[in-house]
Amino acid sequence: MPHNPAPNPPETEIQNESGLQFSNRIDLSKIRNGVNEIRQQLGKVIVGQEEFIELLIVSIFANGHSLIEGVPGVAKTVTAKLLARTMDIGFSRLQFTPDMMPSDILGTSVFDMKNNEFEFKKGPVFSNIILIDEINRAPAKTQAALFEVMAERQITMDGVMYPMELPFLVFATQNPVEQEGTYRLPEAQLDRFLFKIEVGYPTLEEEISILEGNNFRKNEDPTTLVSSVFNAIEIAEFQRIVQEVLVESKLIRYIASIVNSTRNNPFLFLGASPRASISILNAAKAVAAIRGRDFVIPEDIKFVAVPALRHRIIVSPEKEMEGITSGQIIQQIIESIEIPR
Repeated sequence: MPHNPAPNPPETEIQNESGLQFSNRIDLSKIRNGVNEIRQQLGKVIVGQEEFIELLIVSIFANGHSLIEGVPGVAKTVTAKLLARTMDIGFSRLQFTPDMMPSDILGTSVFDMKNNEFEFKKGPVFSNIILIDEINRAPAKTQAALFEVMAERQITMDGVMYPMELPFLVFATQNPVEQEGTYRLPEAQLDRFLFKIEVGYPTLEEEISILEGNNFRKNEDPTTLVSSVFNAIEIAEFQRIVQEVLVESKLIRYIASIVNSTRNNPFLFLGASPRASISILNAAKAVAAIRGRDFVIPEDIKFVAVPALRHRIIVSPEKEMEGITSGQIIQQIIESIEIPR
């Protein structure tokens, strides 16, 4: 794909998916090598789930949160936890329950008798990667406590602003089947997630490999098998590099057309917002970078469009009763729009 090179750029020769040679303006070799190393580290424990893992890595480089949905036992929590282990940064896990309060997440002010003043005790949200297990089990009041920190990477407590240490990312899991004792996530919170990743069952061969690996490891803790690949400084640098990836104007129009089509689709009660367009743009840049390109192609956009949109739209009640999902409608929209070449 033609693009205007920067003056005196550091170029690297690479092959694309079709085997064609091209030169990058940006040296992406460290990102590609690091991502391959992450996959190898996770492959020591996780069998299959390649798309799930790639989307999580994309969300990190695109600086976005991810909502992970799947039935119990498909390695949602384990995969997110092991991925966090490949990053030499802070990690905190929260198990959401119906009796959880906002102070259990954000922290609380405690009166210090010695100094005769209130002192803020930081909660577990003050870390780099936050893994929230079963996020839909907490009530609306607790869900609302996440709005500011997810959108602005800060919290405000007693009139004082406390910024998060970067990088700051939230991985949250939920079970789509069990409804008893759960609370539906507000649209405002869903919109703060870059992706909603749906995790399915493994194939027969993958399940056999899972059993063989589990039998071989005995009682060994799988987290001890995974080593760190990146640190906080490198992640911040990679997030900066991703923003330098080129997106041609016709591809920007392609993204806008996809999102705009959700707003006048007869199958949808609610379409996606401009935040969805920005999410697709940033995610497509990250996909291009980890695949070794400093420019976005239509396939990058198509890869991220469904997970970036499925939680931001609402299917009309009639179509929902027919069993039509948001993902199917998004796929139809993508297929109806001409791909720019």
